[in-house]
Amino acid sequence: MRLVLWGDGESPHLLKWARALASRVELFAASSRGFAPGFDEFVPVQRRLALDTRPDFDGGNTALLRHLPNFAGWLRQVHADWIHAHYLSSHGTMAWLATTLLGAPGRLVGSAWGSDVLVTPERSVVQRWILRRVLRACALSTSDSLHMADRMRAFGAGEVMTFPFGLEQLPELPLAKDDDLFFANRGLEPIYAPQRVIECFAAIAEHWPRAQLVVANDGSLLGAVQTRARELGLQDQVRFVGRLDADTQADLYRRARWFLSLPRSDSVSVSVLEAMAHGCIPILSDLPANRELVASGDNGLILADAELPALAVLDALRTRTETIAQRHHAWVAGHAMFTPCVDRFVQRLQALQRA
Repeated sequence: MRLVLWGDGESPHLLKWARALASRVELFAASSRGFAPGFDEFVPVQRRLALDTRPDFDGGNTALLRHLPNFAGWLRQVHADWIHAHYLSSHGTMAWLATTLLGAPGRLVGSAWGSDVLVTPERSVVQRWILRRVLRACALSTSDSLHMADRMRAFGAGEVMTFPFGLEQLPELPLAKDDDLFFANRGLEPIYAPQRVIECFAAIAEHWPRAQLVVANDGSLLGAVQTRARELGLQDQVRFVGRLDADTQADLYRRARWFLSLPRSDSVSVSVLEAMAHGCIPILSDLPANRELVASGDNGLILADAELPALAVLDALRTRTETIAQRHHAWVAGHAMFTPCVDRFVQRLQALQRA
């Protein structure tokens, strides 16, 4: 079975799919940008196409659309059974246009990543129309949360497989953690509301004076978030460490007792799954996908818009940290491992191909 993986080849998430698919299909890859070095191990250069653009994945990318004839021509040479588009408002649209307007061979598979379904179509009638056409053209779609799968069906998707974009390897549960250490590693961009992370931590730090927060990652709001931390008098309790390699990030997951993630929109986040696998207790924004993972006050905390953490609830959670950690680790092992999910995905493609 010949499959084209189509998306942002510089993303570690697309590379993760390539690692999972390389031994299961005859794999080709096309990227709207370039390719991360790791692709060399799984997809030879002669099986790749790099368009070298810098797209805005929210859609409306005229620079990317100018490459449509080149993309369709390459697809005609590859003659794949499946074109697997990741992020529907950009790469899904290109794949749909290549097959419907320019006659490129291959059936469409669409994998939604979150804002392409939950945010972008709310911006305009045109974006909603495009998403409907893309989803209806897909023989199979994937979603990483039940909530997003329902949204996709509302836009006309046919068959949707739902599985988390989970872990490739399950870490060992740490023997000990720092009960005063909080970790946050979402992008420092408006959609992830990093200022709110700082304000929530300020309320916690007033209650627990020994609390410490490590903020990883980077983004356009870095300066504003650092300023807000100083304004709240947290300069000695909040540490900004920038982008981290995988080993350093895993070490912080192992040491931290708490994980803060308060985006305005999200599906099931890989970062939250990683934190749970390492036994962290999540403090999350009130989004439907987060409620698929956490029952507030039972195995974590869900915060409504503008709500600060209920300190009595945190105190109660702190008395059950080991039990919660074991429960999270077991849940990830049973429900959020990536390899068995990809196995089911490939088996379904094979069944559709035979049919």
